[in-house]
Amino acid sequence: MTTPVEQEWTQADAVGAELGAEDKPWQTLVWNDPVNLMGYVTYVFQKLFGYSKDQATKLMLDVHHKGRAIVSSGSKDKVEGDVAKLHAAGLWATMQRSS
Repeated sequence: MTTPVEQEWTQADAVGAELGAEDKPWQTLVWNDPVNLMGYVTYVFQKLFGYSKDQATKLMLDVHHKGRAIVSSGSKDKVEGDVAKLHAAGLWATMQRSS
């Protein structure tokens, strides 16, 4: 059995956890696929996100070697738009909350 003070703290912790989850930004993940060439993926990252050739190449290599890369983050609406743009470019992309 909890005391009224302990119960109040537990409720406050639960509310804080919910607020913390809402504050976490969303992330756009690009996944490796057997279709798109590495040069094309690099090009898409440069054009859609304004990455330098070096940064776009690094992200493309993460996709190629690690299977995925986080290419953008922000509000849910922004990331949904980024995923839609990547899909339109033919890349496999999803979104998730940052950890």
